[in-house]
Amino acid sequence: MQIPPSLELMDRVVDAAERAGFSYLLVPVGPPCWEGWVTASVLVGRSTSIKMLVAARPGYIAPFLMAKMISTFDRLSGGRICVNLIAGQSEAETLAEGVTLPKEDRYDLMEEEVRILKELWASENPVDIQGRFHTLEHTVLLPKPHQRPHPRLYLGGGSSQAWDISAEHADVHLFWGDTYERIESNIAEIRRRAAVHGRREAIEFGMRLQIVCREREDEAWEAANELVRGVTDERTARVHEHYSGSEANRRVQELARTHGDTIEANLWTGITRVRPGAGIAIVGNPTQCADVIQRYIDLGCTSFCLSGYLHDEEATRFAEMVRPLLRERNAGRMN
Repeated sequence: MQIPPSLELMDRVVDAAERAGFSYLLVPVGPPCWEGWVTASVLVGRSTSIKMLVAARPGYIAPFLMAKMISTFDRLSGGRICVNLIAGQSEAETLAEGVTLPKEDRYDLMEEEVRILKELWASENPVDIQGRFHTLEHTVLLPKPHQRPHPRLYLGGGSSQAWDISAEHADVHLFWGDTYERIESNIAEIRRRAAVHGRREAIEFGMRLQIVCREREDEAWEAANELVRGVTDERTARVHEHYSGSEANRRVQELARTHGDTIEANLWTGITRVRPGAGIAIVGNPTQCADVIQRYIDLGCTSFCLSGYLHDEEATRFAEMVRPLLRERNAGRMN
């Protein structure tokens, strides 16, 4: 079942997320989604505290305009924006939207555009930039961002190119769900790369996960399985084929193939059958859900981007049942 987007639905989700104590809201992009920057601008004006995590995709918006959009949003909202750097999951989708560069070049373009953004935000004097993709001459950016030196940059990606850009530029590298051993290894490798840029301790790590929490574990598994009831093998094959160019998607699909339904206790692969991207879900009672998140916290993750079905209802359950347990276990560490 698909729920059509509407302003009423978005208001409900934002309100639930704020009341649940979430710091930011990931604004999705892609062919089925409403335009992210317009949507985020509307929602920040209809809410009170939550930040918008909005996608900056290479090749879609010229870097001078992107820098100006972000800093203007940041100033008008009082610092309620952070930026999600993504190169795109599907080659078919990027081609359909007029971006013709292959993924490897899109990462090169992303790195160049991020450098331009940061230089424009930082410099009080005119800048001249001669890059592989962009040339700027005697350029001054106004206004400067409200957040200094700039809004936080998040980057999610499973490729070596993505890790290199995170190591040099990202404030937070976002993982999709994976085994504890793999996440520990990935954090160590990205920190090693960040150390080359003097950023070993500066870079932070986050997890993008689904969550299905209920009072009892059996209720949670029943709700989880209901999400994929009736999904055909043909539907799953189409999802996997359409997003096969993404390293992160390939890893999620590999986990489902090699581990089956669960990759760790209460970490379920079932949603990978129906959607790309973050298909690993925490499923369980409040203590079990808190235990999974705590394991990732203990490995070094400090940011969690969680979603569920329905978003507002799952946010409320998280606030009531899981967040108090995590706050007790992590005194002084949680916002």
